Amino acid sequence: MAEARGVRSASAGRRVPGLRRVWCCSFAAAPDSPDHRRSSSTHRELRPSKTPPKLSHPGSFHSSPSPSSKLGLGIIDPRRILSPGRVSPIDSDGPLGPLPGILDAASISTTAAESEPECPDPAPKERSLVPDKPKTDTRVSLRERSLDLRLCLRGKDGRCLVLELDSAVLCESSAFFSAMVMDSTRKVSDADCQKIEVAGVEDVDVFKETIELMYEKDASRWLMKAGVSRAIGILEVCLKIMFDRGMRSCLGYIEAVPWTETEEEKLKRLFARSTIDKAICEDVLARLDPQDCNHSEDLAVQLIQSVTNATNGNARKEMRSLVNGLLSKSSVYQKEPVGLNKGSLYNVCHSCLNSLVKLFEEALNSIPMDQMTAGKRTKPLIERVSKQVENLNWLLEILMDKEMAEDFVGLWGNQKELIRMHERASPMLRYELSRISANVFIALGLRKLQCPGGMRFSILQSWFGPMLMDFGWLQRCSKGLDMRMLEESLGQVILTLRLKQQQILFEEWFRCFAGHGTECPNLCKAFQVWWRRSFVRTCEARR
Repeated sequence: MAEARGVRSASAGRRVPGLRRVWCCSFAAAPDSPDHRRSSSTHRELRPSKTPPKLSHPGSFHSSPSPSSKLGLGIIDPRRILSPGRVSPIDSDGPLGPLPGILDAASISTTAAESEPECPDPAPKERSLVPDKPKTDTRVSLRERSLDLRLCLRGKDGRCLVLELDSAVLCESSAFFSAMVMDSTRKVSDADCQKIEVAGVEDVDVFKETIELMYEKDASRWLMKAGVSRAIGILEVCLKIMFDRGMRSCLGYIEAVPWTETEEEKLKRLFARSTIDKAICEDVLARLDPQDCNHSEDLAVQLIQSVTNATNGNARKEMRSLVNGLLSKSSVYQKEPVGLNKGSLYNVCHSCLNSLVKLFEEALNSIPMDQMTAGKRTKPLIERVSKQVENLNWLLEILMDKEMAEDFVGLWGNQKELIRMHERASPMLRYELSRISANVFIALGLRKLQCPGGMRFSILQSWFGPMLMDFGWLQRCSKGLDMRMLEESLGQVILTLRLKQQQILFEEWFRCFAGHGTECPNLCKAFQVWWRRSFVRTCEARR
C-alpha cells in the first residue's frame, strides 16, 4: 500500500508523455490527468458568465448527488455511462474534451439563486365587510350598490354588532325600521351609506337572526333548523320591530311542532307580557289555555271511573299510579292540588259496591249459568271480586288524601247484604271483603281517619266478626297487608269505644282466640288495657 501511494504521488509530480491512465470508480470525481490539468486552467480563464441552472432531484440526498446533477456541474463527462459496481471504459478513438472545473458550494447556491426567476410577493389587501367583486359582473355591482344602510346593534351587556343591509328590504319588512330610515334620511341626505342604531338590545344574536329572517325566502325551513326556543326569541323581536311576516312564520312553526315544558313556560311568559292579535295566535293560545275543556274536578272523577272499569290488570295499575300522581298534593303537574267533587267520588264508590254485591250473588246462586253466558265471561269470579276490592281500597286512599273518608266508614258499616252473604260464601271469596275492613281499621288506628264513636262501633259491630273468621286467610294471602299493624290498629280502635262496647268485642275475640289460636288476631295487649281500665282502677277507686 505504501509503494502504491508512493507511485501515485510520484506520478502526480511528473508527466509521462504518451501514457494515459484509466480509472474506474463511478462515485468519485475524475482524477488528475494531464488533460484534466490543462483543461482546468483553461476553464478558469474561459469561465462562462452564466452557469447552467440547478437541477433538483427530490429523490436523492444532498450528500450523494445523482449522476444527472454531476453531469450538470461538469464533474462527469457526458460520454461516460456510469453504473455502481461496474467499469465503464472510455472510448479512446476520439480525444476527450476539456472537463469543466468543479464549483464550490458558495458558487452553486449563488448560481441557482441567480438562475431562478424572482417572483415578488403580492401586496397585502385590506379586508372589507363586503368582499371584492369583479367589475364586469353587473348583477354583483348592483348588489353592492344596494347595501346602502349600516345598522348598529348595541346590547345591554355592552356588545356591539354592525350589519350592512339593503334598506329597501328592511323598510319593506318592518315599520319600525322604516321610520328610523326615514328619520336618518332627513338628517343625513348626502351620505352614501346611512347609519342607524338600536340600543338596549336584550340579545344581540337573536336580533341579528331576526334581521336575517327578513332576507330568507323560505322562512319555515330556516326556523326548522333554528328550533322552538330560538323561534320564541325571534317572535319576541318581531313583535317589537313590527315584523308581521316573521311573526306569522314563527307562530306557524311553533304551533306545528311539540314543545318541552321549558319552552311552554317561556311561551306563556311571552304572551303574558306582550299584546298579540288573538286572530293570529288563536291556534297557539288554544294549546296553552283550555277554554272549552271540562272542569278539572269532573275530569278527575271521569279518570277515576275509567280506572275502576278497566279490565286489564297491568294497565289498571299503570293508570292508577298516573292518577295518584295527578291528584297528589306534591304533583309536578299542578301548582295547586286538583279538587274533587265529593258527591261524584262517592257515586263511584257506590258503583263498585253494587258490582261487588252482584258478584257475591252470582257466587251464591245455586242455578248454574248457561254456557253462552259462561263463554262470554273470560275472567274468573275470584279475579273479578279481587278487582272490585282493589278499586274500593284505592278509592279509600283518595278519600283519605282529600280528607273526605269519614262517610266511607259509615257506608262500609251499613253493607248489611254483603255481611249476610259473607257467612255463606266461600272463604276464598269472603276474605276479600275483610281486606277492605282491614284498611279501614288500620286508618282508624293510625289516626288517619276520624269519625264519631257511634260510627266506629257500627263498623266494628258489622265487620269485627268476619275479620276474626278471615284472619287466617289474610295471613296466608296478605297481598301487601301488614298483619302486625292490623293487629295493633284493631286493638287501638276497640279501645276508643265505651267500656261496655269494648267488653262486648273483647269477649267475642276471647272465645274465638281460645278456639282457633293463631288463626285469630292477637289482641292480648289491648285486652289487658281494657281489663285494667274496667276492673283494676274501679276497685281502687272504691277503696
